[in-house]
Amino acid sequence: MEYLDFEEPLKELEDQLQECKLIGDKSEIDVSETCKKLIEKIKKTKKQIYKNISPWQRVQLSRHPSRPYTLDYIKALTNDTFLELHGDRNIKDDKAMIGGLGKINDQTFMFIGQQKGYNTKTRQYRNFGMSNPEGYRKALRLMKSAEKFNIPIVSLIDTPGAYPGLEAEERGQGEAIANNLFEMFKLKTQIICIIIGEGASGGALGIGIGDHVMMLENTWYSVISPESCSSILWRSWDFKEQAAEALKLTPNDMKKNKLIDKIISEPLGGAHRDREKTFYNVKNAILNSYNFLKKKKLNKLVEERTNKFISMGEYNS
Repeated sequence: MEYLDFEEPLKELEDQLQECKLIGDKSEIDVSETCKKLIEKIKKTKKQIYKNISPWQRVQLSRHPSRPYTLDYIKALTNDTFLELHGDRNIKDDKAMIGGLGKINDQTFMFIGQQKGYNTKTRQYRNFGMSNPEGYRKALRLMKSAEKFNIPIVSLIDTPGAYPGLEAEERGQGEAIANNLFEMFKLKTQIICIIIGEGASGGALGIGIGDHVMMLENTWYSVISPESCSSILWRSWDFKEQAAEALKLTPNDMKKNKLIDKIISEPLGGAHRDREKTFYNVKNAILNSYNFLKKKKLNKLVEERTNKFISMGEYNS
């Protein structure tokens, strides 16, 4: 288990607990009472640390290397019924953007999402979760297929942003994202979007137009990352904590400003602490959302989706 800087007190206690258990296993000394006290202390320390974490600490948790990624969620939710579909039928298959069909219980969904890597090799293969234009065009192709066959869409968002490379711009990165926004408003099927990690800028919004938009508890959603914001305003990354605070990028801020519809709870300490519980919470959120949305007529669904996003940012004096 990797620990973040603000989790150091927890690391020390959990290390002590491991040592205590090892001593008990290797000798005949009864350490059960000591272990019990350490477990109680760990529980109290967890509550103290995670009770009031700052926006920057939430950003750190969203990037935790042990945190589950899109494919982890899809495999757990679909019970290995997932069939991945490839390519934008124009340039190539973008490995940072994945999509395909899978079943939750007996209902088929079209899953779309950015995928990050687990180590240096897979991170390079997945381009660190940053999609090229062909990734967004692949996503749109799959979403239109879902519309054609009356299949609801689940979009799992986790990206530091769209890929900003020269070749991506040459192939029309801005146009691909803008076209996705335009087309997603019109799709006559249910769209459920969930931010499961980082939700940065147009890279997230390119697959983020939905009837229900939800965020996991330790995620963020913003037009810019705290580091980039800090480098623009203060010419240094040293003020990223202040930038994270000012950007109002946490799930609570998003809900308060009516930019998302729901916050999905995570186990204490983050999704990586109890993956099964996180998958269960996400599964329930998707099914509850779909069961609510499927009762609405598709034309009404499109109208409400459009009005919801148009009303964002309205100022009434």
